[in-house]
Amino acid sequence: MANLKSSKKDLRRIAKKRVRNLSKRTALKTYVKNVRKAMEAGDATTIESTLVRAQKNIDRAAQKGIIHKNQARRRLSRIAKAAAAAKAS
Repeated sequence: MANLKSSKKDLRRIAKKRVRNLSKRTALKTYVKNVRKAMEAGDATTIESTLVRAQKNIDRAAQKGIIHKNQARRRLSRIAKAAAAAKAS
């Protein structure tokens, strides 16, 4: 446990930030899951709209530092590739 007052405050601040980031990471997974559900349904317009929403939120999370920028690029690449294949078939 920290002894300094500023260290204790840092611990409180980190705990709040962790909870906030955890909920945003969970939301990212939900956006990706929605795209995958749309791919299973096979509706091209739904795939496109959910993909755009997922891309927007993944990019925002990378900008805010919630996920690493390379992880964001990898996630976007994989989901876009899968969506393109689903639209083609």
